[in-house]
Amino acid sequence: MRALVINNGLRLDTDYPVPVPPAGEALVRVLRAGVCNTDLELVKGYMNFKGVPGHEFVGVVEQAVGREELIGRRVAGEINAACGKCETCRANRPTHCPNRTTLGIDRRGGTFADYAVLPFDNLHPLPDSITDDQAVFIEPLAAACEIPDQVNIRPTDRVAVIGDGKLGLLCAQVVALSGCDLITVGRHADKLDLLKRHGLVTTIDLAAIKPASLDIVIEATGTPSGYAAARRLVRPRGIIVLKSTYHGEITVDLTKVVVDEVTLIGSRCGPFPPAIRLLANHQIDVEPLIQARYSLDNGVAAFEHAAQKGTLKVIVEM
Repeated sequence: MRALVINNGLRLDTDYPVPVPPAGEALVRVLRAGVCNTDLELVKGYMNFKGVPGHEFVGVVEQAVGREELIGRRVAGEINAACGKCETCRANRPTHCPNRTTLGIDRRGGTFADYAVLPFDNLHPLPDSITDDQAVFIEPLAAACEIPDQVNIRPTDRVAVIGDGKLGLLCAQVVALSGCDLITVGRHADKLDLLKRHGLVTTIDLAAIKPASLDIVIEATGTPSGYAAARRLVRPRGIIVLKSTYHGEITVDLTKVVVDEVTLIGSRCGPFPPAIRLLANHQIDVEPLIQARYSLDNGVAAFEHAAQKGTLKVIVEM
């Protein structure tokens, strides 16, 4: 099969072995996959990953021994493949299974290829009301849906999302469904316009927000300046949700966190069913985030485009 492969850089391999699904897993023919910031970091050496990257995808099940009803179904897939046997899995925390592999990130080939394999339990059949383009966003949208799972956001809460990248724009749309007093802070007026079209409040002027005035701040930049802004804006006994991974270490004044009794919440992967439901019911608008499309044969160029500063979603079509 064709596959984009990371091994001292990124290249297209036109004769890569088709993965063989072990017991309990399905072979999925990939239709489309989205380039994520994590994919770009993997190319740079993050996680020392070698192999096929990619984890935001839509595909069709072609083999599923023991679960033949899945064959022919269009699916999206959760990225954490848990062992199902350890104490963490038995406690129903599979995304934190210490034995898990992660699609296109850690010891499991990903979806920038003609085929990929995932456990049956990771696959979610999709309704016809969700297009292939929309389906590519299910994984990051699920990550955004993790926020209301972790934090009770009330209509009376004053909330900010910091970051106008792909994840920040999705988080803002999800959080807005709570009816809270929401403002999204970014640096690019054109990106924030994607939210303003839906009546959401945005600003590029961080200084216009009163310090220590917000109940909840969602930090979706993964940068030291983003955390510093969140810490400045949140009130005493408020909540900061760290929604993006941080590449490298940052310096944090934890004394102020203690004195102000601020709650810090790490937030990573999230639930697929509500993400699928939100897309099926047309409650979240994702297609304006797509800025470019490339064929798999031009996948290296797709990564180069996605790495350009300010780019939103780049899709690779198989």
